Amino acid sequence: MIARARSIRGGVAAVMVLVPLLIAVLGPFLPYDAAKGLPYSSEGPLGTDGLGRDVLGLLLVGGRTALGMAAGAVALAYLIGGLIGLTAASTRHRWLDEGLMRPLDVLLPLPSLLVISVVAVGWSASALAITVAVAMVNVPTVARLVRAAALDAASGPVVEALRMQRESWATIQLGYVGRSVLGPVAADLGTRITLAVFVVASVNFLGLGLSPTAPDWAVSVSRNREGLLLQPWSVLAPALLLVSFTLGFNLLADRLVHRSRSLVESAS
Repeated sequence: MIARARSIRGGVAAVMVLVPLLIAVLGPFLPYDAAKGLPYSSEGPLGTDGLGRDVLGLLLVGGRTALGMAAGAVALAYLIGGLIGLTAASTRHRWLDEGLMRPLDVLLPLPSLLVISVVAVGWSASALAITVAVAMVNVPTVARLVRAAALDAASGPVVEALRMQRESWATIQLGYVGRSVLGPVAADLGTRITLAVFVVASVNFLGLGLSPTAPDWAVSVSRNREGLLLQPWSVLAPALLLVSFTLGFNLLADRLVHRSRSLVESAS
């Protein structure tokens, strides 16, 4: 009974993630005039927003930035933070470990929105700038996570044997030590994606990111919130897609972590 309930919950979570994801990926390619960049109609299935633009058309093209920026930021954070964490964990030189991790400790307590706002103001508030800024505020925590998870494996006898065989750094760290951090990274991924989507949406909602007329889900919520009672779908539809993706992704990540732990326990 419990297993069936978990299976149903996992299926619901998958649907919650897939619907916004498919809209974001396939929406711009659907044969819908507004999504193809053609003139917006005065009316549509979901009505129009405060500027008279078709809400459904905005939904079909608005997910590329809303989800794409968050996914790009998380991928960049794991790439940079992962390499820093693996290097710090595997080095035999304390000065290198300190030199890599101490600057990140300075960035760690800084408010995310403050850092992103400074970057957005100093570097044109473009999708690339926001993506890099969101990645920057995630690098310290990712690096600390990877370093802590890799310490035991990096100092173990297997790594010493590989070094004696003159294996390359990439072979040792990515081929062996890197596998030891997959579990913690998988557990962290759901929270990291959720926070990234939230931060990107918050930046755009506050007007610090993309243009107020940009076809983005968070921008649509911000732009049309004052007309919620008159044009509810211009606010509710993009908001529901954002909430559905973040909540569903978090539930899926929790389920995957639970399943991996169950497999480890059964194997032991």
